[in-house]
Amino acid sequence: MKTSTAPVTNIAAYRFAELSDLKPLRTRLMDFCKARGLKGTILLSTEGVNLFVAGVAAEVEELVAELRAVPGLGGLAPKFSESADQPFTRMLVRIKKEIIAFGVEGIRPGVRTSPKLDAATLKQWLDEGRNIALLDTRNDYEVKLGTFRGAIPAGIDHFRDFPGAVQKLPESMKSQPVVMFCTGGIRCEKAGPYMESQGFREIYQLDGGILKYFEEVGGAHYDGECFVFDQRVGVDPALRETGSSQCYRCLAPLTAEDQSDERFVAGESCPFCFKTGAEKMADRIAALEAAIHAAATPLPGSVPTDNFRPIAIPAECDGREILETLSTIFPHTEPAEWLGIFEKNQILSAARVPVSPGHRVRAAERYLRKTPADIEPDVNADIRILHEDEALIVIDKPAPLPVHPSGRFNRNTLLSILHTACHPLKPRPAHRLDANTSGLIVFTRTRHFAKLVQPQFERGEVEKIYLARIHGHPTAEEFSCDAPIASAPTKAGARDIDPAGLPAKTEFRLLRRDPDGTTLVEARPLTGRTNQIRAHLWHLGHPIVGDPVYLENASLGTSQTLPLSAPPMCLHAHRLAFRHPLENDLMRFESPMPSWAHTKARSHEKEEAAVV
Repeated sequence: MKTSTAPVTNIAAYRFAELSDLKPLRTRLMDFCKARGLKGTILLSTEGVNLFVAGVAAEVEELVAELRAVPGLGGLAPKFSESADQPFTRMLVRIKKEIIAFGVEGIRPGVRTSPKLDAATLKQWLDEGRNIALLDTRNDYEVKLGTFRGAIPAGIDHFRDFPGAVQKLPESMKSQPVVMFCTGGIRCEKAGPYMESQGFREIYQLDGGILKYFEEVGGAHYDGECFVFDQRVGVDPALRETGSSQCYRCLAPLTAEDQSDERFVAGESCPFCFKTGAEKMADRIAALEAAIHAAATPLPGSVPTDNFRPIAIPAECDGREILETLSTIFPHTEPAEWLGIFEKNQILSAARVPVSPGHRVRAAERYLRKTPADIEPDVNADIRILHEDEALIVIDKPAPLPVHPSGRFNRNTLLSILHTACHPLKPRPAHRLDANTSGLIVFTRTRHFAKLVQPQFERGEVEKIYLARIHGHPTAEEFSCDAPIASAPTKAGARDIDPAGLPAKTEFRLLRRDPDGTTLVEARPLTGRTNQIRAHLWHLGHPIVGDPVYLENASLGTSQTLPLSAPPMCLHAHRLAFRHPLENDLMRFESPMPSWAHTKARSHEKEEAAVV
């Protein structure tokens, strides 16, 4: 900031010219400006120079003389204005491909540009009411602060979008005189020749732009202010700094009225970019779903990769041989099978060194089980986000899709895909959901939030409602099952009914009996045992349609996760209600009913309507 009371002189200037030796010129101009305390930006390119600089008047004049001494820049014509304070914080001299980004090859304003119309002539034409089209080539956020009365805005967010905007202009404009304008004229130097190349026959560009118009004829036929690219934000027709500000987030210029709006929060939002909490969440959800899609396309498990799965040693196994320990931790795997794994050097220490079956372990140590590179089975990765905030991610999980790495699945899992999409964050599931079960599953963003949400599931405080299509027609409208569930899995990994198992209870309500011999029921698990709903319905003689493990005739299958091509297992986590870990508000979520849950009668009606 200046310490004297003298006003700061601001210049804006550009000049299209064929320039060379840009690097030494950049060094020379940087040293020149710094020695004089000038601040601002100078852009250099092989097509010319573009600059906004401010400082003491005499030193600004010295810079103008220095620039005019560069071959090709002798005609540089700056526009001058004054401000009470220095509008720039530092001095930059940069080399760019273009001094104004346009992106269209073959446009060379240093060689040829459209005819220029001086400010006095434009004012005369407007005074006379001449039939001309005024085209504002600036960005939308600049136009908001002010423009010529009746002007057509290009409707762009960046000048690179201008060619596309030209294609949307009325065909009648091609035979009408068009006067285009911008802040200082530089954009029109490229916009004019481009429009001529697209068939516009009579194009003029306002010489010196809006700022030159203000300087020469004032604000006639112009409404509002002119946006400028420095800390002044806006100037009036007398080229005086106005009270306008600029939104930190969307860059929109803000009048005093805009700044008094309740939606204006300095550094956060303004009336033009303000979003409600729901709108912000929708944006975050869209971004997360896009990241999930990228992480799952192609499926990560479609590329063979070695998998190293951790094994934690429990306290009760301290001092035991590792073979005995593994048989204790994984009772459904026979010791002979473990010996085969040891022979292949697939049980490793944390340092990834193979260990022998007789190796003794210590409590809390970690070992690794190596699974050689293989292509994992395909899964359904159509993952949808229903809610996202600083603590939670609520997901509508498709099926089949395992949540955790297990068996043949490591990277083709919800956890792996979500960790990739959220990196470096590693969301944690607050509860379990089978690979073949679709619907609601809650993830917490951090360990801290997990400690607040997981206990709600463990204490049975969470309302959980599932939909299931089952074999047979139960006689009662409401029924329940409290058969204990085995604590250890069978060889196939399922949990059987076991009188000595863990207490479990599920309540059921009949929703609809269908003519095909199946019934749609609502299930409310009051406890949270593994496979609880499936095992209880199987125990009652009404296994779930499509379940690959709990089969009809009281038998158990040997497969776990269904192939992607198989008919679905008809179990869906439909509703959830729990307390938010921050506000303690009761949160309720609902996943749409899957197609198999709709009435068969309505499906037939739709098919008949389609035939008609």
